[in-house]
Amino acid sequence: MVLTGNQIDLFEASMPRLKAIAYRLLGSASDAEDAVQDTFLRWQSADVDRIEVPEAWLTKALTNLCLNQLTSARARRETYVGQWLPEPLLAGDPMLGPADTVEQRESVSFAVLALMERLSPNERVVYVLREAFGYPHRRIAEILDITEASGQQIFHRAKKHIADGRTRTEIDEAAARQIVDEFLTAATSGRTEPLVRLLTADAVAIGDGGGKVPARTRPFEGAVAVAKFMRSLFTPNQAARNLLGGSAEIHVSYANGLPALVVTVDGRVIGVMCLEITADGIAAFRNQANPDKLERATRQWAATDHGEPALRIN
Repeated sequence: MVLTGNQIDLFEASMPRLKAIAYRLLGSASDAEDAVQDTFLRWQSADVDRIEVPEAWLTKALTNLCLNQLTSARARRETYVGQWLPEPLLAGDPMLGPADTVEQRESVSFAVLALMERLSPNERVVYVLREAFGYPHRRIAEILDITEASGQQIFHRAKKHIADGRTRTEIDEAAARQIVDEFLTAATSGRTEPLVRLLTADAVAIGDGGGKVPARTRPFEGAVAVAKFMRSLFTPNQAARNLLGGSAEIHVSYANGLPALVVTVDGRVIGVMCLEITADGIAAFRNQANPDKLERATRQWAATDHGEPALRIN
């Protein structure tokens, strides 16, 4: 079927929302782009004139595609090398979607995206559509072909799973920046004690190298273990330079709605470390270093003004 200009415009107007939904469902910007493109192909072959509510139709088509991907992704991640973390989205990326409420901001954070990996595909869909996009339970039930009562039960179950695994990370932006600055000062001091004081007792550090770059297969756990690791990571030495592939610049930025350290070498992003900051201190470091998951971040980094680095490792 050949789409009219209005029908193409309608799809293009829906694309930002569709991409934001797909990213939250899949944790991958590249997979989200593919899912939206496949949704367009379905839109192109549908009898569009007979579709009464195009937004609902598009959301359902996208959701079905994402459900298929989630099922196959579970099998792929069983053989994934090391820890799996989402593909990071830097501040200003339109795929981050709505950020008006605490729930919307948290739904795209590394912490919650990682927790959503524990949900069943249906639980993830219901949680994302309800929590991040405010879809009524009736609409969600129609999208998943389930009863409204079942959808509500699934939502409450998914919300409990997420709540049980996380601490709210909403913190004043100025206070968060101060903590990040204090962390960098402590991390480059060569001493462990200043770092320990900034961390929660149960702090963790997780890295995703995807088998492409060195990364520990198990998280560092506990303030002392994490502090020792961070001290070694930020202490300039030849081994670090060899690992980085040259002189690195570290910028303080935001990714997935949280404070982040963006590490670049010759303008290429080689790491995005999201910091989960709570009232009690830094609770988690989640570092994405898999180059396959940093291509979008590198493109966006090259297109934006990010100022002087907070730290250079020469």
